[in-house]
Amino acid sequence: MKYRVFVDGREGTTGLKIHDYLAARPDLEVLEIDPDKRKDIDARRALINQADIVFLCLPDAAARESVALVSNPSTRIIDASTAHRTDPDWVYGFPELNKARRGLIRDSKRVTVPGCHATGFIAALYPLISAGIVPADYPVTFYSVTGYSGGGNKVIAEYEEAEADGSLRSPRHYALTLNHKHLPEMWKITGLAHPPLFAPIISSFARGMAVSVPLLPRLLPKSVTPDEVRQALAAHYEGERFVRVMPAREDDLENGRLNPEGCNDTNRLDIFVFGHADQIMVISRLDNLGKGASGAAVQNMNIMLGLSEGAGLRA
Repeated sequence: MKYRVFVDGREGTTGLKIHDYLAARPDLEVLEIDPDKRKDIDARRALINQADIVFLCLPDAAARESVALVSNPSTRIIDASTAHRTDPDWVYGFPELNKARRGLIRDSKRVTVPGCHATGFIAALYPLISAGIVPADYPVTFYSVTGYSGGGNKVIAEYEEAEADGSLRSPRHYALTLNHKHLPEMWKITGLAHPPLFAPIISSFARGMAVSVPLLPRLLPKSVTPDEVRQALAAHYEGERFVRVMPAREDDLENGRLNPEGCNDTNRLDIFVFGHADQIMVISRLDNLGKGASGAAVQNMNIMLGLSEGAGLRA
């Protein structure tokens, strides 16, 4: 038996990558829409209700519209947009979050894929809050350096043009209103008492990202060392295929530098802990189009369909 899958909005970066994953799978039948009808509501409705799994790779308003088209009670939705990430009726699709998460994903008909920045941030901080190392009222600040592919087709074209003519841009801060669209899910899922202060930076490489969360032991309830933070993270993610807590060694660095592209073309997320007695830095590294988007969506699909969680994905 082949499961029927439809990607609503496959023209965007995330949709194209999901489609690539699915097209290589002999256990799936990918339902295709005529390119001329991709905005035709009746054509989309028909395919949505034929599918076992529908991926929504759309702007938020369009994603909500697609959900409203579902009339088949067997159709299950995986939404890659921001539209439902804090909706209590949807399951937040980060399988490694806690012990209960996979069961919730498996049994749900509505799963929302975490944002790329949020994935790195939550992966680094949630276990430390759960373990009581970082209090919920800690004044969290963090920054993220990301490849330009996360900006969508317009930004990709802008950077590719700059690359072609030799004027590739230096890193640039953005979302300077301090109201990035991933903040609500970061706040909710980690259980922080206050939203974190987030500084994203877009850089001149296409894919990959590094999310850096600094901690000051003097502000924690109990002073901890970098190794103790590393041990807490390693215990939380023990046995996980796609999340690795890296040992403290120079072998993972390039001349003392951390390469944000080191997880590219995988569904892997690496966590590093650096620092000393007075300052600690936790860094999550992932492919913003892999574990930060399309790979995570496919991982959730595998769980929902009862398939091998890593089917079609590279660790």
